[in-house]
Amino acid sequence: MFFLYPLGAVMIWSINAIVSKLSASAIDPAAISFYRWLLALLVLTPFVLPGVWRARQAIKPHLWRLAILGLLGMVLYQSLAYFAAHSVSALFMGIIGALIPLLTVLLSVVILRIAPTSGILFGSILSFGGLVWLVSEGNVMQLLHHGLGKGELMMLAASTAYALYGVLTKRWALPLPIWHSLYVQILAGVLMLLPGFLLAPDVSLDRHNLPLVMFAGLFASLIAPFLWIHGVQRLGASTTSIFMNLTPLFTALIAVLFLHEQLHSYHWIGGGLTLGGVILTQRLRTPLTRYKSANLREF
Repeated sequence: MFFLYPLGAVMIWSINAIVSKLSASAIDPAAISFYRWLLALLVLTPFVLPGVWRARQAIKPHLWRLAILGLLGMVLYQSLAYFAAHSVSALFMGIIGALIPLLTVLLSVVILRIAPTSGILFGSILSFGGLVWLVSEGNVMQLLHHGLGKGELMMLAASTAYALYGVLTKRWALPLPIWHSLYVQILAGVLMLLPGFLLAPDVSLDRHNLPLVMFAGLFASLIAPFLWIHGVQRLGASTTSIFMNLTPLFTALIAVLFLHEQLHSYHWIGGGLTLGGVILTQRLRTPLTRYKSANLREF
């Protein structure tokens, strides 16, 4: 039954893509970004702050790293997705989110110096082809003529930021309890999001946008990470990461059922190629170069 942990987390994150799309017409992106993490911070404070305060001397040397992680994971990833939701569909957001494992591996080759594999090579080519087909809506010449739209670029930047977040988390391996680290990252994120919140033209909460903030702040920001962490602890990182491949499927189903978005052939082809590339990256581990096996790391 341990598989229910990552499955539940993936389901929540898939629903959150729908929430992000709904927020585009209900609340300013800077407002929901700030409220979301402020709510998560307030909920965590009674449980985590006492331990963080006691461990403040151990945390202090790592503050700059935690701030960078907060910038990548809490500020850039989420904020860019909220802004992108104004011009891209929830289906597109879900499919681009599926690229995060592949982007993580590609960044790991550079930053962590893991050995490049045949899966990384062929998976990257396949996913890139799927992405081009998806973004161009099946018309590659149109993409070459008009280029990427603002929303598409924002989602790619958001996914890259989160992939870098994962790589740096592994690279630095901070000797801190998970929830202490997460709390300080959220605090840093809230402080960095505050200027944008203060400059936003309308930050009011009402009966239409409050449920969206509540879901993002409680379920997507706290409950899903809690389930994911427990999944990693019980199933291992490699097994748990496979469940991320279900995100575009769940997002597509929810978007079609509740947002009445239309599934087109380019969604099936582009999304399928993108997801196939991610799976190849995870499955084909034959090294392309003569790295020692000790240099290979699991993702």
